[in-house]
Amino acid sequence: MQALTGARETLYQRARLTSPETEPPTMAQQQADALALLAETALHHGVDPGAPAERYQVVVHVDAAALADPDQPGQSALEDGTHVSAETSRRLACDASRVVMRHDPDGYVVEVGARTRTIPPALRRALHHRDRGCRFPGCGLPLGQGHHIRHWANGGPTTLSNLALLCRRHHRAVHEEGYTVERGARGRAEVPSPGGQLLPEVPPAPRVPGHVVEMLAAHHDRGAVCAHARIASSGWAGERFDVRYAIDVLHPLAPMTTYFFSRISS
Repeated sequence: MQALTGARETLYQRARLTSPETEPPTMAQQQADALALLAETALHHGVDPGAPAERYQVVVHVDAAALADPDQPGQSALEDGTHVSAETSRRLACDASRVVMRHDPDGYVVEVGARTRTIPPALRRALHHRDRGCRFPGCGLPLGQGHHIRHWANGGPTTLSNLALLCRRHHRAVHEEGYTVERGARGRAEVPSPGGQLLPEVPPAPRVPGHVVEMLAAHHDRGAVCAHARIASSGWAGERFDVRYAIDVLHPLAPMTTYFFSRISS
């Protein structure tokens, strides 16, 4: 549980700094992303010797028209029939194994192509070597998925210049939460927010007035705070922690709760 909490904080604490205006995902989604990060970390350390694209398998059936344009009608469903959005299919198809099946007008399969990888292993190694981690500003997680800047379903080439490494969380943000990835003038990946504002790699420093000391002194004077050298020091002298007092202070319903439990235990 501690590892899961740590993974969730790693995924989302930097996101809160880079884009605080964005509504965070639900706790269930955060926990799912954290669990996936733990699994990927274990797999990358040799638990499973298979190639990264084969370590887990999610089968999605999607029509070519819907994959190329999410606004077009068409099938987009998991193997068990569960429907997913076309944009989710585009995200999964960015870095996966692909099998092309052709159907006749009546829906019968007439041709099944060989399974290929949308990003070959050699190109994947070059991508990890170049990006060294998730390219979403402020992230940098070393585990990631290849993202086609221009999707291959729209004619985008599977070349190093058309790829960017994104962690699972930010890959979903780019496909399903309104963010985009663009290739900047120097070849670096740039990420505009849904509102069109380019996200900085490091949040800008807050603006402070020229006379910070005088401002703090005036603020303390208004609040009758006497600032001295030991104002931030703890007043704890090493005595035992008084749990009952802490509950009385922190919990308005502490007397009622204490009485309820004392009745049960008596």
